[in-house]
Amino acid sequence: MAGGAFVGPSTGVIYEGRVTTFVITTCLVAAMGGLIFGYDIGISGGVTSMDSFLKKFFPSVYHKENEDHQESMYCKFDSHWLQLFTSSLYLSALVASFFSSTVTRLFGRKISMLSGGLVFLVGAFLNGAAANVAMLILGRLLLGVGIGFANQSVPIYLSEMAPAKIRGALNIGFQMAITIGILAANLINYGTSKIKEGYGWRISLALAAVPAIMMIVGSFFLPDTPNSILERGHPEKAKKMLQRIRGTNNVEVEFQDLAAANELAKRVEHPWKNILQPRYRPQLVICILIPFFQQITGINVINFYAPVLFKTLGFGDDASLMSAVITGIVNVVCTAVSIYSADRFGRRILFLEGGIQMIICQILVAVMIGINFGTNGVGNMSGSTAAFVLFLICAYVAAFAWSWGPLGWLVPSEICPLEIRSAGQAINVSVNMFFTFLIGQFFLTMLCHLKFGLFLFFAGFVVIMTIFIYFFLPETKNVPIEEMNTVWKAHWFWGKYIPDDAVIGGQNLKELTA
Repeated sequence: MAGGAFVGPSTGVIYEGRVTTFVITTCLVAAMGGLIFGYDIGISGGVTSMDSFLKKFFPSVYHKENEDHQESMYCKFDSHWLQLFTSSLYLSALVASFFSSTVTRLFGRKISMLSGGLVFLVGAFLNGAAANVAMLILGRLLLGVGIGFANQSVPIYLSEMAPAKIRGALNIGFQMAITIGILAANLINYGTSKIKEGYGWRISLALAAVPAIMMIVGSFFLPDTPNSILERGHPEKAKKMLQRIRGTNNVEVEFQDLAAANELAKRVEHPWKNILQPRYRPQLVICILIPFFQQITGINVINFYAPVLFKTLGFGDDASLMSAVITGIVNVVCTAVSIYSADRFGRRILFLEGGIQMIICQILVAVMIGINFGTNGVGNMSGSTAAFVLFLICAYVAAFAWSWGPLGWLVPSEICPLEIRSAGQAINVSVNMFFTFLIGQFFLTMLCHLKFGLFLFFAGFVVIMTIFIYFFLPETKNVPIEEMNTVWKAHWFWGKYIPDDAVIGGQNLKELTA
C-alpha cells in the first residue's frame, strides 16, 4: 500500500503512517452493516407490489388496483396500513438510536454492531414467517432496532478508523453497502415475483437474514477503534491499535491529539446536555439539518416505492420491478463515483452539483406526469414517454448517489468532537429515521392528494438545501477528525461559536497532554 504521512491541509498537522491493508479490510467489513439497511429499503417496495402479498395482508389495496380501473392512478395504493408496513421500521430505528448511542459509547462500536445484527436477524425470521399484519409489523419493528444500532455505530467506526486523506472514500463504503443492499433486494424481488405458488414475498423478506448474519460474523472479527478504546480507559491498548492501523510505531502526534480529545470528553458528564451548548452549535445544526435534507430530497420515494411508483405510471408488473432494478444499478455505480470524488474534489462541490441536477430532474418528472395524467390521474404513457421518465428518475438517483446519499452519512459522522460524537450521531440517525418514517408513512397519501405536484414539493426543498450548503457547510476533506474544530473556527458564520480552547493544538489543549 502507499506510504507517507496524512496531512490536514487546513491545520498543518502531519500524522505519520500509511494506508494499510488492515485498515482497508476492517473498514470494508464494518461497512457491510449498510447491507441490512439497504436490503430493507429495497425489499419493501417490491413485496408491496406483489399481488400475492397484497391479497394476503392488504386485500382492499389489491381490489382497488385490479377492479376499479376508473380510480385515479395517483390513489391506487393509498393505504395507511400498507404505508405502516414500510414506515414502522424507521420509527423503531429512531427510538433505538438513542439507546444505541449509550451502548456505542460505553461498550464500543463493534458491540453495538453485533447487537444490531442479532436483533435484525430475529426480525427477518418473523417477517418471513408472518401469518398476519401484526406479526409482519412486529418483525419490521425489530428490523428497525437493528438498523438503529447499525446506523449509529458503523459511520462512527469508519470515520475513526480511516486516515484523514481517505476517510471520505472508506466512510462512503457504508453508503455503497446500502446501495448494494437495495440492488440485491430489487433483483431478488424480480426473481421471487415469478414464483407462481405465491410465496415469493416470504423468500424476499426472510433473505434479510443473510446480511444480518454477515454483519454478526464480521463484528466478531473487527477490532475496536483507538478512539473508543481510549474513551473506555485503555491508553496503551489504544496506542497499539493506532500503530497497527497506521502501519508505523511513530504515531505520537496523532495519539496525543486523540488523548487531548479524550481528556475533553471526560469532562463532559452529560453529552446530550452539552451538545446544546453554543460551542457545539455548528455540529448540532448540521447533525439535524443534513439528515432532514437528505430525506426531504424524496429519494426514499424511489427506494421504498419504485415498483409501486412505476406501476402507478402504467408500467406492467415485470416492467415496474425491472425499472426498480435499473435505478438500483444506477445507484450503485454512481455511489462509486463519490468514493473516487469525495476526497479529491471535496464534499461541497458534490453536494452543490447533485442538488442542481436533482432539481432539474424532479421538475421535468412533474411536468411529464402532469402532461400525461393531469390532475384527475386518468391517462397513459407511450413507451417512449415512459422511457424518458425512467431516464429522468435514473438521472435523479445518480445525482443523489454521488452527493446527498453518501455525504449525508459521512459529514455528520466526521464533524463532531469525541465528547459529543455518540450524541451527535444519535441525533443524525434519529432525525434521519424520523423523516424516513414520515416519507414512508405518507408518500402514497401525498401522491394521491398532491399528484404530480409532489415532485415539485421535493424540488423546492432541494433548492433550499442547496443554498444552505453553499453558505453554511465548510469543506472538510482531508481534515483529521480530531482537528475539525479548526474548520468551524475559520468559517464566516460558525467561527463565533467556537472558543479558542476547543481547537486541538491551542494552548489549553497542549497543557492537557503535557
